Amino acid sequence: MVRAIKPECIKEYKKTHSDVWPEILERITNCKIKNYSVFAQDDRLFSFFEYYGENFEEDTKIMRENSIFQKWEKVHEHMFMPLQNRTKDEGWIELEEVFRKE
Repeated sequence: MVRAIKPECIKEYKKTHSDVWPEILERITNCKIKNYSVFAQDDRLFSFFEYYGENFEEDTKIMRENSIFQKWEKVHEHMFMPLQNRTKDEGWIELEEVFRKE
């Protein structure tokens, strides 16, 4: 997935992610996500994770409805901006997978 970040916020974003709240890590695990990584390049963030559950939409809904997760999102929402050719920030946008070797 990809999203745009304001260049002046990258340092702050990295700082918050160097010490992720334990409740967020627990929520990620409880929603059947593992090997979660976020990468930064210029004004772009790229994320990758493996989902091992049965219903991704339901599990991510549970995560988004969690009050601690909502507070975590609130800490970061001012950091993001729309991707190029978009009129608004649409959050994390799924990328098309074009190659995988397992």
